[in-house]
Amino acid sequence: MLEGKKSIVILGHVNPDGDCIGSCLGLYNYLKENYEGLEVSVYLEKMGVKFSFLSGFEDVHTEYDDTKTFDLCITSDASDVPRLGVFAPYRETAKDTFCVDHHITNKGMCRVNVIESWASSASEVVFRLLDKGKISKAVAECLYTGIAHDTGIFKFSNTSRQTMEIAGFLMEKGIDFPKIIDDSFFAKTYGQAKIHGRAVLESVRILDNRCVYTVVTTDELREYGCTVKATDGIVDQLRIIEGIEIAFLLYQTGNPDEYKVSLRTNSAVDVSRIALSFGGGGHVKAAGCTMTGEPQEIVEKISGKIREQWEELK
Repeated sequence: MLEGKKSIVILGHVNPDGDCIGSCLGLYNYLKENYEGLEVSVYLEKMGVKFSFLSGFEDVHTEYDDTKTFDLCITSDASDVPRLGVFAPYRETAKDTFCVDHHITNKGMCRVNVIESWASSASEVVFRLLDKGKISKAVAECLYTGIAHDTGIFKFSNTSRQTMEIAGFLMEKGIDFPKIIDDSFFAKTYGQAKIHGRAVLESVRILDNRCVYTVVTTDELREYGCTVKATDGIVDQLRIIEGIEIAFLLYQTGNPDEYKVSLRTNSAVDVSRIALSFGGGGHVKAAGCTMTGEPQEIVEKISGKIREQWEELK
């Protein structure tokens, strides 16, 4: 893929999470360290400062530049073109394209696609593409961060023996893995802690108490001095409530009546099917989409899709 290429752009998905950031910066650092003279750029939406310890964080471009074109566009952790956001045109104008992903809903959006839906994370997929002897501590920090975040610190069902072996390999590069986990996964500002507490306090159980949801508004985020990044982890707090099979979070995007929906399941219900039906995507156990309408209307639509799958599973 790199033969004859002089300029490369790496793209992830909108509202980048730990795996998106980790996989993109892991690739970025690997290419910069091992391919002298190669021009490599990363374009992502603004990232949480908790990831600022990663090498290359300050090099990431957060604004689209319509004067730029590239020989190769690499997409990582993005399941479809709309998920690339405002940076999608770089894929259209690039001379060649390469997709790295692990979402089951990704049907292949580049000339070459490496999609491993069984993998724990895009960072795990990236790891398998690299020369293990050339993985530096900086690259290891990025990939370990991505894997740790998308596996919920190695406790989600997408964690395999191979995932753990890869994590062990990366740990042996000398990374400070306890600090990575504490600072990027568990640490919260006081405002974040309050918004999480409020979201759980105002959650509602539905469908015979088998499901739970909560709503976070832009006004609430503003009240606690938070951005949408502060909603990370709320849906997982709901998921672990005793007796809950499916949990979902609605949070306002800033546009009138538009909400991002994050879905999680502990049951046989495939939430990627639900997300896909509303134009989103993801994984069997974790997925998301964007929906418009009043919160109660959105909840009813999602509830209907859950009931459909329950009927199928009878």
